[in-house]
Amino acid sequence: MGDKGMSKYTNDNIFALYVLFKSKQSHKWTTRRPRIWALLRARMIPVAEFKQFTEQQPAFKVLKPWWDVLAEYITFAMLMIGVFGCTLQITQDKIICLPNHTSADEVSQISCKEFTQTTPYAKENDSLSPTPTVSSSREMTGLRNNLDLQQYSFINQMCYETALHWYAKYFPYLVVIHTLIFMICGNFWFKFPGTSSKIEHFISILGKCFDSPWTTRALSEVSGEHPQGKKAEEELAKPNFEENSPVTTGLPVPEKIVAESSAAGVLDKKEGEQAKALFEKVKKFRHHVEEGDILYSMYMRQTMLKVFKFVLIIVYNAALVGQIHFIVPCSIRTEEMTGYNSFCCNHTKAHLFSKLAFSYLCFLGVYGLTCVYTLYWLFRRPLKEYSFRSVREETGISDIPDVKNDFAFVLHLVDQYDSLYSKRFAVFLSEVSESRLRQLNLNHEWPAEKLRQKLQQTSDGKMELHLFKLSGLPDTVFEVTETESLKLEMLTEAVIPPLVTKLVRLEELSLYNCSAKVQHASLVYLRDNLRVLQIKFDDVKEIPLWVFSLRALEELHLFGCLSQDLSKTATLESLKELKSLKVLTIKSNLSKVPQTITEVASHLQKLSIHNDGTKLLTHTALKRLSILKELELIRCDLERIPHAVFSLNNLQTLDLKENSLHTIEEIISLQHCRKLTVLRLWYNQIAYIPEHIRKLKSLEELCLNRNKILVLPPQLFLCTKLRHLDLSYNEIRELPPEVGVLQLLQYLSLTGNFLEDLPNELFFCQRLKTLKLGQNRLASLSPKIGSLSALVRLELKGNTLDFLPPELGNCVGLKKSGLLVEDLLFDALPSDVRGKLGEE
Repeated sequence: MGDKGMSKYTNDNIFALYVLFKSKQSHKWTTRRPRIWALLRARMIPVAEFKQFTEQQPAFKVLKPWWDVLAEYITFAMLMIGVFGCTLQITQDKIICLPNHTSADEVSQISCKEFTQTTPYAKENDSLSPTPTVSSSREMTGLRNNLDLQQYSFINQMCYETALHWYAKYFPYLVVIHTLIFMICGNFWFKFPGTSSKIEHFISILGKCFDSPWTTRALSEVSGEHPQGKKAEEELAKPNFEENSPVTTGLPVPEKIVAESSAAGVLDKKEGEQAKALFEKVKKFRHHVEEGDILYSMYMRQTMLKVFKFVLIIVYNAALVGQIHFIVPCSIRTEEMTGYNSFCCNHTKAHLFSKLAFSYLCFLGVYGLTCVYTLYWLFRRPLKEYSFRSVREETGISDIPDVKNDFAFVLHLVDQYDSLYSKRFAVFLSEVSESRLRQLNLNHEWPAEKLRQKLQQTSDGKMELHLFKLSGLPDTVFEVTETESLKLEMLTEAVIPPLVTKLVRLEELSLYNCSAKVQHASLVYLRDNLRVLQIKFDDVKEIPLWVFSLRALEELHLFGCLSQDLSKTATLESLKELKSLKVLTIKSNLSKVPQTITEVASHLQKLSIHNDGTKLLTHTALKRLSILKELELIRCDLERIPHAVFSLNNLQTLDLKENSLHTIEEIISLQHCRKLTVLRLWYNQIAYIPEHIRKLKSLEELCLNRNKILVLPPQLFLCTKLRHLDLSYNEIRELPPEVGVLQLLQYLSLTGNFLEDLPNELFFCQRLKTLKLGQNRLASLSPKIGSLSALVRLELKGNTLDFLPPELGNCVGLKKSGLLVEDLLFDALPSDVRGKLGEE
């Protein structure tokens, strides 16, 4: 038979062909076995059509514990049962009916038991048994014995629809429908918009954390593969000194994490940046999912729905499975069409459906047990809390926080798959791990050579390294051993490690808006070696407490807002621990001199208070600073010289810059400060100088610039030890001839006054090196200027001079660079004079 001939075999006669083939009553069908089977297979429903109901990303497997995996396989088996039953239902005759020779009005009156004894199989044994007496009377001819194919088909369809129980007809379809519902319930939370986005985000982060080289490195270090790294982590894990003292979209399989110890220690810049981004993603995800429990609720609800559906299905299937019969009596009113009204029908798939139903119920029972176990697992312990205690103990990373709500629930599910995922994920919850990664990235970004290029020499000759707005302090800083001054400005998280001991020249540290933390080993080194510390802050609480244990510290400079009631400020209370402190600078908004400052009176030599214009009302505490040598009260809105100053017998320098002094009559009391050599009363409102200023015999430097002085008393020049006198930017119109008494004078500034001429006595000051006469009304300069042989700087610009005296050439120390005058006046000098001054 050709392939085209197979088309005549329809759905209705395929089963008959199969029966003839299996019974082997005709040998000619044996040659057609392959073609019949091919036709049967071609008409089956492909299982692949149902794949879309179970499709999910492979990475989701980490959120499927063993019971969900088992349930998935069971549903697949049940689906196969349903598909196989549906295939048989479509490809074979559903029912085969033969007339019952006994007429019946109801189905209950039809007996097919006797009818079965007259089947063709019984007739084959007629020769071995007596012929029943009723057989001859039941022989039919014509219409009653020979129904045509269309009549049989009609009877089959009518009896299938009316006599066969609905469960026997639709059993395979019910299996498919119920199984698909189970599949949907089992995977609904992977598809629901409110949960799928969180799951996909978590899976993506989990996969990247699992595969990150930083995870491998962190775990290998704490496990002992990198002892130095472990030691460093222990240092970081320790509480800082100030706390204890006042002073991929797809997930890899676990086997992929196995790495060589040598590879674990290598992390390039790109990998470091990727790990840094992961830390940020984990923080945001944790904040997002810990706020609710939608994942837990959805998983709970779909599990309860599966249990309810299991109970419902198992009950009605157990009750109805007995309705599948092999012989089905049928009664239909078709006498006029067929000559019969009762039939005995053979449900051709009844035996197979019974077996499939039994198998289905077995699988369903196992599936139900998994659902019940899932509920037990959900209720036996709180799944909204997850503790990393075992991970902390195993890895030694003690700051891994516990999590809650949906974050905790998904981690519980991940543990059912493989607890190694949670262990590796925990690395990205640790702040210690993040700080170590940040440190590594900083080291990549700032190598030692790059830092060495930032070294600059300060005004006092120190080599300073200034770091501005970094995320931390690179370890490579401590490889620049020539650093003498380290300035850290606006560093977010700076930790000074024990590597600071490499900076053997380090004496000065500046912390500008940078609350640096110091490890214990570092503190030991800084305590004995640091000499100068500058701290700029916005709040007094930002001052690190470890600062006040630096027993070798000599200079402390504080810039920021302090509390008005400093008697209750623990920060300044701790100053008494600084046994070597000699210089204290406070740039703040004080209304009184803190009493706590007096506790360092035994060794404090310089006190500088820079206010922001706030009036300094109380300053009695200054009396106790018995050995104080320098005192600066700048911008304190003082109207008079504080009386407490007069008790400072060892005072050598007094600076009252930018106050509101109008009179200095009490200056006579400064004679008690017998060692006072420097008095700076600049940038005030002083109108005159009292005559008793002559009492300050030891005065060597006097600054009265930027005041409103009109007249200079001759008694001023009785301070014969003056070397530096600044009277610039006042309203002085005449310089007294007594200025010639100042034989030690080296610096005299009269810039910005109203002088019209100079006394000849001025040129008796033979030691004068700097003479500033700019911005006055001088019309001429005396030739006696040439007698000032020590002069190295002369300022005349801004006057009304017509010429310069040629005697300037006699000032052997004066050069053109030190002569500040209009170019026309300089060019008018004789060429030989210009030559002496450095002009060709």
